[in-house]
This record gives sequence, C-alpha cells and structure tokens, in this order.
Amino acid sequence: MNKVILMGRLTRDPEVRYSQGESSLAIARFAIAVDRRFKRQGEPDADFFNCTAFGKQAEFVERYLRKGVKVVVCGRIQNDNYTNKDGQMVYSVRVMVDEIEFAESKNASTGNEGGFGGGFNGGYNGGNNAPAPSGAGDGFMNIPDGIDEELPFN
Repeated sequence: MNKVILMGRLTRDPEVRYSQGESSLAIARFAIAVDRRFKRQGEPDADFFNCTAFGKQAEFVERYLRKGVKVVVCGRIQNDNYTNKDGQMVYSVRVMVDEIEFAESKNASTGNEGGFGGGFNGGYNGGNNAPAPSGAGDGFMNIPDGIDEELPFN
C-alpha cells in the first residue's frame, strides 16, 4: 500500500502549467514544509516535500493556494530520481496528490504570508427558535448552551 497524509504550509506560490493537446490538463507543482513533532538540537525543525496535483486538484491549487497557506495533502509517494549534469544519480521522492484541503480557517491564516483558508463563518439555525451558532474567530463555531435537547442524537 502506498498512501501518505501530510499537513504543512506551502513554502512558495504554486507553479501551474497546462498540458498540450485537445483537452489540456492542469498540473500544479508546489512544496510544503511539515513541522517535526520532536526536534533535536542541530536537526531541522521541518521536512520539505515536493508535491504534484493534476486536473481539478491542480485548478484548486492555482485558484486558492499561496505561500504560507496550511493544507492537508493525501496522496502517494513516487520516486523522482534523475541523473544530474555531472552524471551522478540524484534520489528524491514526490507526493502525487489525490486530495487536498485547507488545514485552517481564513481567520487563523491571516497572520501567515499570503494566507488564505476555508473556514466556516456562517450559522445554521435549523428552522427552530434556538439562537444561531456564532463564529468564535478561531475557525470553530460556538454551540449555544441548552441545544443538547434539540439534537436528534445524544
């Protein structure tokens, strides 16, 4: 099985190109920095992964993602080896993206360079007299007290 899930921030604006031919296909290339959970002195604080998205995911990347945006990427690892100009083999891997989502709300990413997010800021009242949930500013919504009795599941 070859499946990877990563959460990190874009290290630069994505590069998007379109394939040639009758039906062009969007191809987006970008890199994300993933913080290491445990940091040792003298070692890097993050790992950097090159990612490639195709089609609808690439169009999403082109339209909404910029340097600093925090995303969750699901995909597979693929070898990206090549021979450099000195004739030496260079070994690397690339994440081939199957799914990509925002990892934080727009409000939370405002402090990041070029930040953009997809948080929920609206409220749903459900057609009853209970007050609508209000946005807390952290990407989550507040649930009013006393609403437990109105939920169909407990």
